[in-house]
Amino acid sequence: MPRLQTARLVLRGWQASDIEAHAAMSADPEVMRYFGGPVDREESWRRMATHAGHWALRGYGMWAVEREADGALLGRVGLWNPEGHPGLEVGWHLARHAWGQGYAAEAARAAIDWAWTVLEAPRLISLIHPENAASIRLADRLGERLLRHDTLDDEPVAIFGIARPSA
Repeated sequence: MPRLQTARLVLRGWQASDIEAHAAMSADPEVMRYFGGPVDREESWRRMATHAGHWALRGYGMWAVEREADGALLGRVGLWNPEGHPGLEVGWHLARHAWGQGYAAEAARAAIDWAWTVLEAPRLISLIHPENAASIRLADRLGERLLRHDTLDDEPVAIFGIARPSA
């Protein structure tokens, strides 16, 4: 898994030692509001393993996002496209203590740039719960535009998208 560096962040592979911070994030009802609700430590571990496995199967996936200054795990950002998904998604999910500081945008821009240059992806989407105003604002700042409303796993989603810039 490639390691990406931004001004303040390191996007890196998952480590077993990430479980404490990931489990805390996954147990927070506000953080998990649009992700199916809080989950316990065991489910948090399975989700970390799923993200690590996605890299092995697809060659891309969600990075663990670490703040460079202190090594704190802030959450995950990256690319997601499990079987049956409507397209290659750029997504973000950060712990509450990391909200409002521009980390999601910084990491998502790095993931998008990587998708354009390394994968040569023609387009990316983001699936966002229609009530998640913060993520909708972020999608807009990243240049994504609303494509349509749909459902995924019986949940409503707004699908945003962006095409790779012409060279």
